[in-house]
Amino acid sequence: MQQSPVQVVSRRTVKPPPRPRERIPLTTWDLSLLSADYIQKGLLFAPPPCFSTFTHLVDHLQAALADAIATYYPVAGRLAIDQHHDDDEDHVVGCSVSVDCAGQGVEVLEAVADGVAVADVVPPDADVPSVVRSFFPLNEAINYDGHERPLFVVQVTELADGVFVGFVYNHALSDGTAFWNFINAWADIARARLSPGVLASPRTPPLFERWSPDGSGRAAAPVVLPYADLEGLIARPTLPPPPQRDRMLHFSAESLAALKERARQELLAAGDTAGAAAVTSFQALSSLLWRCFVRARRTAPDQEVVFRASANNRARLRPPLPAEYFGNAINAVSTQAVRASELLARGHGWAAAAVGRAVAAHTDAGIRALAAAWTAKPGLSAFRLFDPNAMFISSSPRFDMYGCDFGWGKVLAVRGGKANKYDGKVSLFPGREGGGSIDAEVVLTPEHMAALEQDAEFWAAVSPDVQPARK
Repeated sequence: MQQSPVQVVSRRTVKPPPRPRERIPLTTWDLSLLSADYIQKGLLFAPPPCFSTFTHLVDHLQAALADAIATYYPVAGRLAIDQHHDDDEDHVVGCSVSVDCAGQGVEVLEAVADGVAVADVVPPDADVPSVVRSFFPLNEAINYDGHERPLFVVQVTELADGVFVGFVYNHALSDGTAFWNFINAWADIARARLSPGVLASPRTPPLFERWSPDGSGRAAAPVVLPYADLEGLIARPTLPPPPQRDRMLHFSAESLAALKERARQELLAAGDTAGAAAVTSFQALSSLLWRCFVRARRTAPDQEVVFRASANNRARLRPPLPAEYFGNAINAVSTQAVRASELLARGHGWAAAAVGRAVAAHTDAGIRALAAAWTAKPGLSAFRLFDPNAMFISSSPRFDMYGCDFGWGKVLAVRGGKANKYDGKVSLFPGREGGGSIDAEVVLTPEHMAALEQDAEFWAAVSPDVQPARK
């Protein structure tokens, strides 16, 4: 086996200041992710000019992180599993999971990638290089492991002409919205530390109190799962994952506008004026990906296919959850199943409207019904077990990834690790140039990716990659 060019040279534990010990119970949304992988997202930067050595840079990030977890203290905790007994205390009736906020700490790894340059990490018009996976630790960890492993680990890797900061974060702790809020708060503190007398931008404090689906308005009580323990219910992969290819594809604002207008015109021609008025860029891009994936997979005409995407529940609830809610507030929304031949025959506008109907149906009532259904029959499966005839979109171009300025300039690129990837998985990122552009991290088997690369409709919508200007 070829040795990785990335070598970890130091490992540090960072702890928040002492505070009263606290337990934060996990809700249905959090618990459903226990078998999923940690979040792995990272940022690529040009070389920081303001540090004498790379270790000085890591020291700076570590000090700012210590300040950040003073506020975001659950990030420095561990998961705790408690058994619950009947009234006689002689029979276990279930167990619950919480975040034990005892300041156990997060980890900072300093690493060196010998001979690896920025151009090797973001080659134009090519697959994401395998070396990127080496920028992330805990590659085999799942969220359930957070009772022993840190809930957050950052690896700062020195490249020949840049720096990659890789974040590994327990998804049972929170969703992407809260995760990027935390990373941006850390970046604000780091940037302010490089400017004496300048304070970090004020932020609304995170809300750690968990939402309760019972409509009472009270904080959530521990969800007691009807099992003595959870180890046997956790779905760990037992075989190596099949080969897959991972590409970052760029869709400019102009390309997305054209996709949206094409969907709108098709819906108007079909007499669906309501669908035409409601169509969004997300629906139009989703339609393109869904139909082109079905073609690339050469799905049998009679095979039923579905489109799924992760939806943020915060603004959909009544009353809504605040944007600062620090936990998971997501569900997977799904279109109705449709035969592959019908999906392709009905066209771009129809598929966009089908995605739109799935999103519009995800209301307060629907969210509460899903929570009730999960409580009645708890499931601890993982995204990797989804239907192979489906596709799934996660992450969001609304996350402020390029706003993470640690004090030495704008992010050059955003990349993910190996976690939570399988055939048909797409993660959406904002495009670096902004303006409504989107980058899509597309994962397919080699056979399916090769077929997608021959799809003229798909590549007509993909925009030339915008390489960041570098000095």
